[in-house]
Amino acid sequence: MSKIKRNLTSSLNPWVETKNTTEIKGKTGNLYESIAVIAKRANQINISVKEELHSKLEEFASHTDNLEEVHENKEQIEISRFYERMANPAIQATSEFLDDKIYFRRNDDDLYS
Repeated sequence: MSKIKRNLTSSLNPWVETKNTTEIKGKTGNLYESIAVIAKRANQINISVKEELHSKLEEFASHTDNLEEVHENKEQIEISRFYERMANPAIQATSEFLDDKIYFRRNDDDLYS
């Protein structure tokens, strides 16, 4: 994980906090449109984090089916704990949205069709 992403996720509070809906609505003019933008970004974050986690854990995968060889790997546990402590993708996306770090655009042709 890049240092920038690591710093961003470590600075976010992983606990859910209430947000001002008028502030969220003010970014697009429509609360539901703002939530749709946040949801799409949260989905992107979720997919990238999941792919990154699976690629890191793939290094530790055992390709044998022998139950006697099951052992704890401290590095694997630390990686898993790091990802568990990360803020939820929806929290990350909301933070990015409120800090104007998300670029979005409207397709006005589809808006009223």
